[in-house]
Amino acid sequence: MERADENLLPSVYKEVSEAFNVGPTDLGYLTFIRNFVQALSSPLAGVLVFHYDRPTILASGTMCWALSTAAVGVSHRFWQVALWRAVNGFGLAIVIPALQSFIADSYEDGVRGTGFGILALVGAVGGVGGGAVATIMAGQEFWGIPGWRCAFIMMAILSSLIGISVFIFGIDPRELHKDITLETAEGSERTTLIEVGYVSVPSVWSESWRAMKTVMKVQTFQFIVMQGVVGSLPWTAIVFSTMWFELIGFDHKKTAALISLFTIGNSMGNLLGGFIGDGLSQVYPNTGRIMAAQFSAFMGVCFSWFLLVVIPQSVSSWSIFAVTLFFMGLMISWNCTCANNPMFAEVVPLKHRTMIYAFDRAFEGSFSSFAAPIVGVLAEKIFGYDPKSVILPSGSPKEALALSRGLVSMMTVPFALCCLFYTPLYWTYKRDRVNARNAALY
Repeated sequence: MERADENLLPSVYKEVSEAFNVGPTDLGYLTFIRNFVQALSSPLAGVLVFHYDRPTILASGTMCWALSTAAVGVSHRFWQVALWRAVNGFGLAIVIPALQSFIADSYEDGVRGTGFGILALVGAVGGVGGGAVATIMAGQEFWGIPGWRCAFIMMAILSSLIGISVFIFGIDPRELHKDITLETAEGSERTTLIEVGYVSVPSVWSESWRAMKTVMKVQTFQFIVMQGVVGSLPWTAIVFSTMWFELIGFDHKKTAALISLFTIGNSMGNLLGGFIGDGLSQVYPNTGRIMAAQFSAFMGVCFSWFLLVVIPQSVSSWSIFAVTLFFMGLMISWNCTCANNPMFAEVVPLKHRTMIYAFDRAFEGSFSSFAAPIVGVLAEKIFGYDPKSVILPSGSPKEALALSRGLVSMMTVPFALCCLFYTPLYWTYKRDRVNARNAALY
């Protein structure tokens, strides 16, 4: 449901553009607002684990984004949409770091990449469903209500049901394994303080501050965040792909099929990356995950250039777009599951895992949130995109070309820098992993 909610607005950009009379720059600001608020709020997840178990945190965040999604569906002013997208970002900020540490605690080192891959695969199913259903519904009306608004309301209802289910049935893995020696030795963020007898506000903030300082000093964390800042830019910019295909002239169903193929490839790639990362880490414990991540980032450069520059931007190119998007999703989506998320879990003590995922989201999200508005500015100010010239039924080749040039600028260069910034990990990862293991002994 998280990924479905994230894909909802980009899938109906064209309809939102019509409803509120805005262009790519303003649409980009909607993505920027949500991502920026999400980034700034992410460290809160690391603090909340001292007061509540993670299923409660996950349920609360899910209900928050459900409320904001429904509110977007009934908004009649652009500023209202922007406000509720900010609330949506706050909900996601609470959920994602808690969920990532939840998964990290549920799997051991040698198979943790596969665990994150399974999570990404399940999320991608939601991404396919959310994006495809919203794109198809957008061109219709239901009971006199525009289809894109109905899609938002439907997604909010489903998200609410998931949030309630998580609250009722979710069990924190630390509760299941609290008697294991490692857990007894280190304690969790929450149980360490509870055992003292009282979780006071000063003790929570003091422990949070110590966790922040510990995480920030880890060089592997610093370099992964550095690559993540630039590596997240293409994934934020690509929200314009639905609008780009419709400007080329594809109808809603063909556009939905293209986006679904990319998302399917992406989901399979996440799982494949996790398998490859785990396999390479068995053979090359200190470098295998890094090599896999660099290969995936390099593929991002190649596929982005081919998709946006080489393939003719015509409805007759649907087949080659389809094949390219599937294999592009399959090959460029490894980084988080093969390297970033498993490595984060190994370079800090267990009790700091939520905090390291929270700060990763804070740094990467705050910078990558600028990508979408930059694409809009490049398309309109540099490459000549004119919202008033858009011809909706048949497409607008000139505007499609302008938007594609903005996209290629925000995809190829960041992917190349992402590949480069992984290099220092060959020297820092082994040392930081050893330090984290030694810290667990004391």
